[in-house]
Amino acid sequence: MVAFRNSDPSGRTTGLLLRCVLYSLLALALIIVDKRYDHLGKIRRVLSVVAYPVQIAVASPFEGWDWFRESVTTRDALRADKSKLEAELRLAQFRLQRYEALEAESQRLRSLRDKTAGVTDRFVIGDVMDVDLDAFRERVLVDKGAQDGVFVGQAVLDSGGVFGQVARVGQLTAEVILVSDATHAIPVQINRNGLRTVAVGTGDMGRLKLPYLPTSADVVAGDLLVTSGLGGGFPAGYPVGTVAEVKRDPAQSLADVDVKPAAALDRSRELMFVWLKAPPPQLRAPSALPKPAMSPQPPTKAQTPAQTPAQTPPLTPTPTPTSTPTPTPTPTPTPTPTPTPGANDE
Repeated sequence: MVAFRNSDPSGRTTGLLLRCVLYSLLALALIIVDKRYDHLGKIRRVLSVVAYPVQIAVASPFEGWDWFRESVTTRDALRADKSKLEAELRLAQFRLQRYEALEAESQRLRSLRDKTAGVTDRFVIGDVMDVDLDAFRERVLVDKGAQDGVFVGQAVLDSGGVFGQVARVGQLTAEVILVSDATHAIPVQINRNGLRTVAVGTGDMGRLKLPYLPTSADVVAGDLLVTSGLGGGFPAGYPVGTVAEVKRDPAQSLADVDVKPAAALDRSRELMFVWLKAPPPQLRAPSALPKPAMSPQPPTKAQTPAQTPAQTPPLTPTPTPTSTPTPTPTPTPTPTPTPTPGANDE
């Protein structure tokens, strides 16, 4: 230490600077040797083994405190954590159910839209607002009314088939009578053989009747009933139901046929109001063609009002004299009094 202490002419010591330089060179040399030859690896491993108990001793108090703090957690904190987790789970399940409901609703709306292809010019989808719980009435209230173009007697469908008809219309709502209502009837035909009949409601949402089929009718369980399109109220070809049971009694002239409705009358939330397509103009033209042969009289009648001012004067005097000569045969018996003058001559 003293050997490195020198003084310059100004009296300043340079020993500290020299030692710093020497130590830096020594450290650099050790780094180079360790990098290339790894001579100090064994020393580090030995030192790590020696220092490990010291590390454990230093970290033990902190780890012990953490363990003690976790072990003495109160039941209230655990209950709070449990309640929070349960609330989060319920929220996640609710969102999942909502997504599933939206997916199902989207599928129903798509099926409703697909079913109108080629049948209707326009359709409107409404939501069921209320259900009539009367045992003798099968009706629902829908959030579409006169402002949407809904009219009495309009056909109402759901994703499964025919749901019912509009019975009453308000400005904002409409009352729909279900096909299962005891006062409702719909013309149908059997899809297998085209046999036409009428399906009537029974007051039970799960059952319709075919009361006008004779026992000899070709109808079996499993037959699909579709709308026949007669009457113009419903589009043709829409499913109404499936024959569930056929009972034939030899003593009766009519068969007892039960039908299961195709529409989900007790579950549907979205209903579709449809407007039927008008027949194309070329189909109405033939009915107008034969009329010209029979129409010479109507045009003359249409023209008579324009001609009456000029023709009425000559016509009014002419019928009166012509009508008077016609009864002239009545005065013809006047020659009969001729024998009376002969009697007077005698």
